[in-house]
Amino acid sequence: MLRILFLCTGNSCRSQMAEGWARHLKGDVIEAFSAGVKTHGLNPNAVRVMAEAGVDISTQRSQHIDEFKDIRLDHVITVCSDAHEACPVFPGPTKVTHAGFDDPPRLAKDAATEEEALNHYRRVRDEIRRFVETLPEALRS
Repeated sequence: MLRILFLCTGNSCRSQMAEGWARHLKGDVIEAFSAGVKTHGLNPNAVRVMAEAGVDISTQRSQHIDEFKDIRLDHVITVCSDAHEACPVFPGPTKVTHAGFDDPPRLAKDAATEEEALNHYRRVRDEIRRFVETLPEALRS
């Protein structure tokens, strides 16, 4: 089973969604984790839109990358450019891949309505799902 860490800036939204999708869709071939270069807590709107799609991420927690320094990882996937730039070097054969996604909280902050704000989260949630559906095959190229 492949051990994959999804890395984001604050481990509150995109990386949490990616971990949730990987556990839900690929749990038979991927052991999924998520972390951030900082920890911002779990974003309630991310939890909400994932629940709409039938994936419960409410029990996941925001973790710092340092919590994984002694865990052998096969792959680290950075899901935002800040995390990609700040990504530490991992020992051994760990490969790092960047798959950037828009930041829903940043997009939603100027939304006129709650529904408009949630639509940003939903779009990114669906983009992350489509990416996770390509795993692990997409990592071999």
